[in-house]
Amino acid sequence: MREVLALDPVRHGAPRLVAGEVGLDRRVRWVHVAEVPDIATLLGGGELVLTTGIGLPGDDAGLRAFIGDLAGVGVSGLVVELGRRYLDGVPRVMIAAAERHNLPLVELRRATPFVRITEAVHALIVDAQLTELRATEEIHQRFTELSVEGAEPGEVVRQAAELSGCPVVLENLSRQVLAYDPAGESAELLLDGWEQHSRRIRPEGRTTYDADRGWLVTMVGARGQDWGRLLLRWPPGGDLPGGQSVSAGGRPAPVSAPGQVASAPPGRGGSFSAAPTRLTILVERAASTLALGRLIRRDAEGLERQIHRTLLTALLDHSWPVDEVALRARALGVVLERRHLIGVVVRHRADDPAGSGPLIEPGPPGEALDTVSDAGSARLRDLAEAVGQALREANLTGLTSALDDQTVGVLLALPDTVAEERALSAFAAALRRSRPDPHTRPGTWTPGLLVAAGSGVGSLREARRSLIEARQVADAARRDRRDLPIFRLPHVGLAGLLHLLRDEPRVQTFVERQLGALLAYDAQHPREQLLGTLRAYLEQGRNKSAAAAAAHLSRPAFYERLARIGRILDADLDAVDACLSLHVALLALDAIRTP
Repeated sequence: MREVLALDPVRHGAPRLVAGEVGLDRRVRWVHVAEVPDIATLLGGGELVLTTGIGLPGDDAGLRAFIGDLAGVGVSGLVVELGRRYLDGVPRVMIAAAERHNLPLVELRRATPFVRITEAVHALIVDAQLTELRATEEIHQRFTELSVEGAEPGEVVRQAAELSGCPVVLENLSRQVLAYDPAGESAELLLDGWEQHSRRIRPEGRTTYDADRGWLVTMVGARGQDWGRLLLRWPPGGDLPGGQSVSAGGRPAPVSAPGQVASAPPGRGGSFSAAPTRLTILVERAASTLALGRLIRRDAEGLERQIHRTLLTALLDHSWPVDEVALRARALGVVLERRHLIGVVVRHRADDPAGSGPLIEPGPPGEALDTVSDAGSARLRDLAEAVGQALREANLTGLTSALDDQTVGVLLALPDTVAEERALSAFAAALRRSRPDPHTRPGTWTPGLLVAAGSGVGSLREARRSLIEARQVADAARRDRRDLPIFRLPHVGLAGLLHLLRDEPRVQTFVERQLGALLAYDAQHPREQLLGTLRAYLEQGRNKSAAAAAAHLSRPAFYERLARIGRILDADLDAVDACLSLHVALLALDAIRTP
């Protein structure tokens, strides 16, 4: 409406706003000329209505009803040309009714052909639509290029912030920030207390706008597996995680074409009921690019090693039938049928000087922490080669390849179960010889490498279980200081397994399902922190007296808090199975929050 009042044909009519100033930022979708009182039934909302008033009711009740009907269907404003029906001004009853409904009411004190106003406004709307189309095309082109180039998450987030002029945050399902770009604002303010702030943003639907918090949110994932959320703050300069509010001055203007003005005015304390369409398209394209990038895996291995990796991957994700995997493996000289199969994983320990550096190099502020450096890739290739050499020295056969950015996997194929321990020992010894530690005497175990093995299985259909178990054991034991040549499942506990699974979306979903309501409550009531009360209760074996003492609370206060936790979680805290689930979720949450 503000833009309409500034148009030359409207200004020629000497416009005067007599009511509804707070509604001047309403979006004008179309212009309609009407001279009948029951026009509201023919409108769909967003129209600017032009009239001379000659057909309007003559009584006050009829005028109030006319204004009320227009406001009810959501028109953007009403323009009345004086001189035909009303000479000096519109009736006061119309002004009062329009003010009550926040409906902009404008008098034209000079005769103006309505067709000129209609042409000017419609031209403005069409220009806005063309601008929106051009902007949308730019978004699609930019993110298509990023997808083809295999851009890292940090770069995708940076481009989204640049195109929108708004702060953008990529988080995982546990509300931990993976990448961000503050778009010129303070990164410290943006990320301060992020988890609690993010938990207050609870939109409905895959892509939606949380008007109360001012965040446009979309899920990130592919193949039915969501692993994060992408959030864009609209308008920029709104509420920050800590409850602060910042000015939009000095920052790139957020994208919104003319005619795409949100439904409420910007500014401190203002709110928007929807984000511009272009921003919705932008976050969805950015999320698709992020999801696609996660699926892309690039390596510089030889053809044979690539085939090994393809076969191991096929076993892990069930992408090929087991018989086809066996057939292709046999063509490589690795017989998997009627063999005793053992999954083995080799990786650097967390404190290994040779393997630190680390495999994951920190990037610039805001870049995701999963960017593999060239040096890290070289170390991984060296490790894969050492594993292959160890297999040859121990006269063992199997598939071997890098499983991810930090581990090398092996599927050993042995003639029978009797050979299991002997084969694993021979493999570990050969690996020890191929990777000597310069700080130890020859023949001693290299503390920098960690070898883990899963349970032996009797068929290729079960091989996936052994490989996954070996990877779980390896990740769980990476900080274990014991010098064991081979780590097996009995060597690690539940907390270790949960630690290695902390990035698994299904574990994060389990934590959210079990504890999400309580975490959201604590975010809304930071002084209470009921999660600590639940922790004390579970760690004390459901002994309420001991738990109250551990929490430094009186027993009545502790019991009251415990009852409130039960209501929030809709759980029976006296039931063993319910408490077991909550305890596992709490351990998983600790693992997720541990760097």
